Amino acid sequence: MSERKNRTIVVYQALRRAILEQALRPGTKLPEDAIAGQFGVSRTVARRALEMLAADEIVDLRPNRGAAVAKPTLEEARDTFQVRMDIEHLIVARVVGKLTRKDLKRLEASVDAEERSHHEGKEDYIRHAAEFHILIAEMAGSPLFLRYLRSLVSRSALILGLYGRPHWGDCNVHEHRELIEALGGKNVARAQKLMRAHLDAVLTRALEGVHTDAGKGISDILAVYADAAD
Repeated sequence: MSERKNRTIVVYQALRRAILEQALRPGTKLPEDAIAGQFGVSRTVARRALEMLAADEIVDLRPNRGAAVAKPTLEEARDTFQVRMDIEHLIVARVVGKLTRKDLKRLEASVDAEERSHHEGKEDYIRHAAEFHILIAEMAGSPLFLRYLRSLVSRSALILGLYGRPHWGDCNVHEHRELIEALGGKNVARAQKLMRAHLDAVLTRALEGVHTDAGKGISDILAVYADAAD
């Protein structure tokens, strides 16, 4: 892997994490020069990272206006979750009754991390909650499902950041533990019903309120993620 490609991936992953953890809020402008300066890369590398995020549909690239974190409308939010329900319905059918003890332990560890972060009031609990679903998709053994779901989960995080009320994640951990139990069994219909109910509940809880922007500068936000990337 070339040095430029490697640096592009580092910047892409750092920005994606900042978006998933809601440090970069929906609508936040993402100037190439600010990103390049913070990560110590060229503007070409910064632009390529933004293009990769745009492909994930979590960044909007606007001609003559630059890039910004995507800001889905309520209609787009509902559509995202509906498509996600359909995709995860198929993923569940692939994994129920086929997960090993090691697979189940990985899922439990993921939920443990989510619960820890949530109790400690850390913003990364949203990322942990997202990674739980991505992990299930990985276990389905389909690169296509994984690619689609990764994009949908990222966009879902934007929606939760934009519309989610405080404490919307209180029920998340309990529902994830119920899902693990169902996925480890053999009743596909039950597991699919639990997954659909969980995603529907997440969206319903999210749309009960709207966050306000914290007003932190882009450089202050990215400094944390640039340090972590280094």
